[in-house]
Amino acid sequence: MLRRSGSRGCSADRLAREFDVSVRTVKRDLAALESSGAPLWSRPGPGGGYGMAVGASLPPVSLSPAQAVALLAAVSAAPDAPYADLAAAGIQKILDVLDPRTRARADELASRVWVNAPPSSSRAIRSALEEAMAEQRVLRLRYTAGDGTTTTRDVEPVLFASRNGQWYLVGWCRLRDAMRWFTVSRIERASVTKAVCSGHTLQEVGEPPANARPVHARGQ
Repeated sequence: MLRRSGSRGCSADRLAREFDVSVRTVKRDLAALESSGAPLWSRPGPGGGYGMAVGASLPPVSLSPAQAVALLAAVSAAPDAPYADLAAAGIQKILDVLDPRTRARADELASRVWVNAPPSSSRAIRSALEEAMAEQRVLRLRYTAGDGTTTTRDVEPVLFASRNGQWYLVGWCRLRDAMRWFTVSRIERASVTKAVCSGHTLQEVGEPPANARPVHARGQ
């Protein structure tokens, strides 16, 4: 978006609306881009915003049509996965810079892959969970357990886990004073508090099951 906006630039508010995140998240990501060396500019005041320096370019992206479709299929089939919306936006950026011939072949191949994804959970809830995990801040949840009991509790997020097609938030429950697994689809409300997590670690959750692994694992 920054590159396409040219000399007009984009306001933080517009970027937040486009990607359905908070203005704070937008400014954090812009700062990360700038610190990584991206040639960004900012213009304060009414009509101001952020943009990319004229003539600036991003590193080239080289994907085969099959690789591009693999990314599309993975995200389309898992709309409830953590940061799925950001992944979809990232894939769109990649498609935007593919050469026209590769993009056309990817579009044709994509028409041959059908996905019947389940309805996605509340975007507002997922956004709160994602932000709290990334920022390591305490979540306030309204949660209905399997027996129908509804409680409001503060939870320190530790990890997201997928098991048998169901997504879970695993975290330290301050109500129960223990590590708990919360089914994301049973979370009725979620808000990020200002409280910082106290430092519970992955080791407290234990080793992942034999058929599971962290998403950064490669060659497996």
